[in-house]
Amino acid sequence: MVIRREKKSRKMHGYRNRGWGNVGQHRKSGSRGGRGAAGMHKHKWTWIVKYFKDWFGKKGFTPRKTTAKVMTINLTQLNEIVTRTLQSGSAIVEEGKVVVNLAALGINKLLGEGNIEYPVKVLVQSCSKKAQEKIKKVGGIVQLVGSST
Repeated sequence: MVIRREKKSRKMHGYRNRGWGNVGQHRKSGSRGGRGAAGMHKHKWTWIVKYFKDWFGKKGFTPRKTTAKVMTINLTQLNEIVTRTLQSGSAIVEEGKVVVNLAALGINKLLGEGNIEYPVKVLVQSCSKKAQEKIKKVGGIVQLVGSST
């Protein structure tokens, strides 16, 4: 192994900027090498091209409003709710129909999967055609209410 004749710290003493020019003096992000995103658009460009092609540039847009999440329920689940309220005795009955306020339960949409056994009056923001047909077939009605937002 070759012996170092002078200490490394002695190099370039006597030269004002020690070889780093008169403006930056080896201080900006490019000198930090691999830390952060330094050099990603310069000396690490091949790594970007190989692994992260979408790192640079813009794509798409940011929507101005975020849409509210749609909470859905099927007729099968609605049937379970009705049977539970009838068994517990807390069901509200109007004109022979059990009233279920899905809007108050935080459910926005009623879907038509499954069957319902009881005539019900459902209060909901939106409802599928299939669900409306099945509820009317049993003798119930669907009443659409305005959104709470």
